[in-house]
Amino acid sequence: MAMEYGQGYGLGTGSGDPRGARGPGQRLPAVLRAPVEGRAWRELGHTLLSLPVGILLFTWAVTMVSLGAGLLVTFLGVPVLAAALAGCRGFGALERLRARALLGLEVAEPEPLRMKRQGLMAWMGAVLKSGTSWRTLLYALLLLPWSVVSFVVALNVWILGWALLTYPLWFWVLPAYAGQDGIQLYGDETHRIYLDNPFEVTVTALVGLLFTIASPWIVRALTMVDRLLVLGLLGPSRLATRVVELESDRGVVVDTAAADLRRIERDLHDGAQARLVALAMDLGLAKEKLREDPRAAVRMVDEAHGEVKTALQELRDLARGIHPAVLTDRGLDAALSAVASRCTVPVRVEVDLAERPAPAIEGIAYFTVSELLQNVSKHARATSADVEVWRSGSRLMLQVVDDGVGGADASAGSGLAGLAERLDAVDGVLVVDSPAGGPTRVTAELPWRATERAG
Repeated sequence: MAMEYGQGYGLGTGSGDPRGARGPGQRLPAVLRAPVEGRAWRELGHTLLSLPVGILLFTWAVTMVSLGAGLLVTFLGVPVLAAALAGCRGFGALERLRARALLGLEVAEPEPLRMKRQGLMAWMGAVLKSGTSWRTLLYALLLLPWSVVSFVVALNVWILGWALLTYPLWFWVLPAYAGQDGIQLYGDETHRIYLDNPFEVTVTALVGLLFTIASPWIVRALTMVDRLLVLGLLGPSRLATRVVELESDRGVVVDTAAADLRRIERDLHDGAQARLVALAMDLGLAKEKLREDPRAAVRMVDEAHGEVKTALQELRDLARGIHPAVLTDRGLDAALSAVASRCTVPVRVEVDLAERPAPAIEGIAYFTVSELLQNVSKHARATSADVEVWRSGSRLMLQVVDDGVGGADASAGSGLAGLAERLDAVDGVLVVDSPAGGPTRVTAELPWRATERAG
C-alpha cells in the first residue's frame, strides 16, 4: 500500500508531460509546496471530518448494541443487533468513499453476506455471522477516541502555523483593539514580554513558517492511522481475499488444463493420427500390389516404414510435451539439458539443487524453461543463452538470460503473460527485464513444495 500511496499523489510529474517536466508551480521542493497543495487540504479535511463522523458512528454503535444486548432476553434483541450491525456496514461503505475521495485510498468491497435462503431471518443470521459486520462495529468504536486526538493535534498545529506565519499582517490588531502591544510571550505581576518590535515579529513569522511547513506532514502521519483502520477493518478480510485469489487461480488452472487437452487433441489429430491413417492406406495398397507388382509393393512398404518412424517420433515429442520421462527419471538437470540441446542457439545450463522439489513444481519449472527457450529460438535473435536453477530458502528460482534484441513484455498479452498466469496459480512469480536492445532476463520463482504458500 505504500507504493499506491506514493504513486497516487505524485508530487513531481504532471500528467500532461510524459517526460515528467515540472510546471511553474512545481519548481519549489515538495516540502515547501506541501502546505498549499490540494492533498494537504484534503487530508486536513478528512482529519477534521473524522470527529463528527466518529461521534455519529460511536453513538449509533453504542446505543443500538446496548439496546440489542439488553433486549436479548426477548426475541427483539436479535433484530435490533442485526440492525445495529447493518447500520455499521452502511457507515463503513460511506467511510470507504470518504477515504477514497480525501485520502486517495482504494479499498476493495468486503465480502457480501452469504445467505443460503431468502427471508428476514436468513438475512439477520447472515449479518450476525458475518465477520465484516463485527469489524465495522470495531471501527465505529475505535474511530471516536482516535478522531479526538487527531482533530486536536491537526487543528492546533495548522492554526498555530498559519497564525504565526501571518503575524506581520495582523499584529497591529492587538494594540488597536486588545489593549496590548502584541502577542504576550511571558507575563507576571511585574514584568511582561510582548512580540512587538520588527525583529521579534520577523522571528515569529519564521517560526510560523516552520510550523506551516511541518503541519501537512504531521497531518499526513495522523492519516496513516486512518488508512490502517480503513484497510484493516472496512476492507475484505485476508481469508476472503485469499479465497478470491484461490478461485481465480483455480480458474486459471482449469483453463490451462483445457487448453493443454485441446493442444494434445489437435496434435494427435493433425500429426500422428493423420500419418497412421495414411500409413494404413499405403499398407492396404501395398497388400493389393504384392502379387501383381512385388517391386512396387516393396517401395510402398519402405515408404510406410519411414512414415512409421516419423509417427513414432511425433508421438515421442507429444509424450515429452505432456511429461518427459527424463524429468521423472533423472530430474531437472538432465531434463533441462535435453531441452537446451534442442534450442537453436547454444545454451549453458547450471542446476544447483541438493535435492529435488515436489514433482508438480518440478514439472512447472521444466515447462517454464522450455517455453522461455522456445521464445529465445523464435523471437530473441540471440547468439547464446544461459539457464540457472537454484534454491533460495523455501523457493525454487529459475533464470533464463539471452543476448538477443530485447523488448519482451509480459503485460502485452503474449505467451509470457500466459506463463505468468500459470505461475501465479501456484503462488509463483515471473519477472521480465527486457530493455530494448537486450539483454533479456526472465526470473521465475516457485514454491519448493506444492502445498507451500507465498509470503
